[in-house]
Amino acid sequence: MTNIQKKHIQSDSTPSPLERAGERLSPSERVGEGLSRRNFIRTTGLTALAGLAGAETIFAAVKKKSSKTSGKGLILRFIPYELQLRHTFTLANSSRKTTPDVLISLEFEGVTGYGEASMPPYLGESIESATKFLGSLNLSQFNDTFQMDDILKYVDSVMPGNCAAKASVDIALHDLVGKLMGQPWYKIWGFDPADTPNTSFTIGIDTPEVVRQKVAEATPYKILKVKLGQKTDREMIETIRSVTSVPLCVDVNQGWTDKQMALDMIHWLKEKGVVFVEQPMPKTSVDEMAWLTEHSPLPTIGDESVQRLPDVIKASGIYNGINIKLMKCTGMREAHQMLTLARSLDMKVMIGCMTETSCAVSAAAQLSSKCDWADLDGNLLISNDPYQGVQVVKGKVTLIDQPGMGLSALDPKWKI
Repeated sequence: MTNIQKKHIQSDSTPSPLERAGERLSPSERVGEGLSRRNFIRTTGLTALAGLAGAETIFAAVKKKSSKTSGKGLILRFIPYELQLRHTFTLANSSRKTTPDVLISLEFEGVTGYGEASMPPYLGESIESATKFLGSLNLSQFNDTFQMDDILKYVDSVMPGNCAAKASVDIALHDLVGKLMGQPWYKIWGFDPADTPNTSFTIGIDTPEVVRQKVAEATPYKILKVKLGQKTDREMIETIRSVTSVPLCVDVNQGWTDKQMALDMIHWLKEKGVVFVEQPMPKTSVDEMAWLTEHSPLPTIGDESVQRLPDVIKASGIYNGINIKLMKCTGMREAHQMLTLARSLDMKVMIGCMTETSCAVSAAAQLSSKCDWADLDGNLLISNDPYQGVQVVKGKVTLIDQPGMGLSALDPKWKI
């Protein structure tokens, strides 16, 4: 491997907005190298400021206030970031206009990898839980970034749950190691970028007028993902079919509770050009779901019921396929394992995402060449994406031949 040139950052004598915010804390909060220095990020209302500044600018500002900065091992930094949705996002049982997120960086010998934790409400995580978890990690003990299994096993063992927070570290580590190797991860895994699928574009539950507007915005996409699970399901499909004939897939988000009604709906949906149905029934309705899959004319895909690797085997025979999301399964390492296991069980695979920045979406896209379907539009649903990464060209997931996740910054002042 060629020698890695270390990056040297010139410090500005003028305090940054984040540093000035830190000055407002009490002496007890400013002293020490533990969680107190991390706490200033979330206790001074900096989420709004993070939405205005670039990720590189943010991480540079908190560099001196981070813990575990011995310079010998991995250096972890993180900051809250609120994702602003372009439209109100309505599912079967909830609506929201924002998604809490934490952006992180991992630095080793001057090279930096980036990750994030996106936390929609159903995950049960929050800014507070994510920053508490990340603040508890001692990654400076690792001075060999290529010991990825050991590093990620340690991260997974620190606390139960916290899957999105763990995914942020996993993504950043993969980005960092990819940069050290000078290769994107789809090449490291030996995947052909020409095999990537089209990505669906999500149409959330809304009024007919807004639904038609969303469909018009999705004109470049060759398949649409429609959120269902309310009394307006047929109206949603009919409204979309009044303005487009592109193939559809539907995500019910556990919204149907009667298996016969669900089967009747699936037969009707097939006539309307739907290609598969995602999580039609509650994840606890295992027997009913197995019956529905057996009788369904369309493939059924498990999402909420399939979180991590052991769930893949449980889903076999209950669903025809699974939806892998990095935020559910702790990141790229386990997602790759889930993909391999699902294929061995002759199951279909969809690679999905939450509402996320291009950082996590680009990470998930590294796996897309080996998936049947992709739902990688999370970055397209937000208005404040700080990164640029994987592209959608004529509806197709298009990978970038750049090391790690292939990220660049939208602000030219950033140096990633």
